[in-house]
Amino acid sequence: MTIGWHFNNTYSKLSDIFKEEIKPIPVNSPELIIFNERLASELNLDFSKIDKNQISKIFSGNELPDGSNSIAQAYAGHQFGHFTMLGDGRAVLIGEHTTKSNDKYDIQFKGSGKTAFSRNGDGRAALGPMLREYIISEAMYGLNIPTTRSLAVVKTGESIQRETTLQGAILTRVASSHIRVGTFQYIASRQKINDLKVLLDYTIDRHYPEIKDSNNQALDLLNLLIERQCNLVVDWMRVGFIHGVMNTDNMTVSGETIDYGPCAFMDTYDPKTVFSSIDQTGRYAYCNQPVITKWNLARFAECLIPLIDKDQNKAIKMATETINSFEKKYEEKWMNMMRDKLGLFGLDDKDKFLILDLLTWMHEKKADYTNTFCNLMDLETDEDHLYNEKNFLDWKVRWKNRILKGNNSSEKCKKLMKNNNPLVIPRNHKIEHALEAAENNNLKPINEILEILQKPYTEQKGIRDFQLPSKSNKKYQTYCGT
Repeated sequence: MTIGWHFNNTYSKLSDIFKEEIKPIPVNSPELIIFNERLASELNLDFSKIDKNQISKIFSGNELPDGSNSIAQAYAGHQFGHFTMLGDGRAVLIGEHTTKSNDKYDIQFKGSGKTAFSRNGDGRAALGPMLREYIISEAMYGLNIPTTRSLAVVKTGESIQRETTLQGAILTRVASSHIRVGTFQYIASRQKINDLKVLLDYTIDRHYPEIKDSNNQALDLLNLLIERQCNLVVDWMRVGFIHGVMNTDNMTVSGETIDYGPCAFMDTYDPKTVFSSIDQTGRYAYCNQPVITKWNLARFAECLIPLIDKDQNKAIKMATETINSFEKKYEEKWMNMMRDKLGLFGLDDKDKFLILDLLTWMHEKKADYTNTFCNLMDLETDEDHLYNEKNFLDWKVRWKNRILKGNNSSEKCKKLMKNNNPLVIPRNHKIEHALEAAENNNLKPINEILEILQKPYTEQKGIRDFQLPSKSNKKYQTYCGT
């Protein structure tokens, strides 16, 4: 086949400590449900010369491409604060594909059967959660937020048991790598510094070659990851995204968003919003995402202690000082992000009060997060009556005076706002409707929402219906899919 796969599987060449060599377990009757032609083209892959049935066999794992070398990766993780030895319990990395521009991508099947890390799980995945990851990950890509991506979803023709019987499916996930904070935790827990150094060197080669010649690679890696994770979470906060399961095994060293299980986007602005059915304490609520990011990064720093300095006390001091730089970096990035959302150029001592007063008003009035910024860009929304409220109009006077203070034209400010405020996000009720339709073999709603979410910052025909929040008062919950 002349698809264009070009595998160079460096991770599988590491010692067995890092992985288990295993093939996907074949499925009964694979059926291609959705295929990402745009992503395939970006990967320099051409499936036009093979039929849908053959594509189904490839993305179910029934027929692996030449050059692939499938493994399940080992990792650990702090799950809701509790340390656990984990690993790919229902995923198989079939290899690392290199594009013509020499970019390397992991190609992974999620839901491909049991591995040595499955514990008591069945190693399979259900159609709904796999389609959900496909939609949300591609939406994040459209929002210009670093993310893993989705290439295909295939039904397996088998039933899997959760609370009810569900249709089985396999997602093909594409990532710059699947190395996690939890990968470092797994290796560090073995207390063999040589293995830890191997992982450090591999990570730097793969993601951060600019620090290859550094005098302290481990400390520089920590600094770079703090920077990337800071940027990532600020982006989440910008669009109202709530990850829902920010365990250390779901934090990549590449700085990409990974694992779209119990995630969702916030409609009504409430900092304590939680969607995950398993997050009973609000650990991963919207407002806690920066705090948990720092906590996860501290766990990463602990792994690197033996490599930062031979003197443990000195290494701990250096790592602690580095981690404690997080708050200042985050606040500065968050403030600049909010200035961009409000079209503000330059700095003003009163900006923080202006921003916090708006967020307080939104919270008190139960305003829609996304649509409030659309209103400020003079776009029509379904809640225009709310934005005629006196306190909001008074706040707008202060905001407009701040814009004028910078001597910037309203057109320049509005352009900045339009680059940072999506007009449409994956509305939760729309996602649920699309998934329910797909369960009944109707893919039209999924294709419609994917089309709209490709250009979330652009006014599009038919966008209005996708901008409206749900009218239901029922608390929305999401589930991890296992």
